Amino acid sequence: MGKEDPKRRSLKIKKAQKRAKKLARLRRLYTEAKTREEKEKVLEKVTKIAPWLSEEEFLKPLQKTEEK
Repeated sequence: MGKEDPKRRSLKIKKAQKRAKKLARLRRLYTEAKTREEKEKVLEKVTKIAPWLSEEEFLKPLQKTEEK
């Protein structure tokens, strides 16, 4: 077991940053969605991007902003 290759590490970081941007965009689309079908489509896309993320975990940052 050695240190991770710097190039591989930077690729992992970029991938995580891209995923975070996509999730932020999908959260915005979810809040702008008017019908239940639109919200379900957004949630389907979320499960493709981050399958480990539950619906509650995805919506958690939105609930924090509503409290403020």
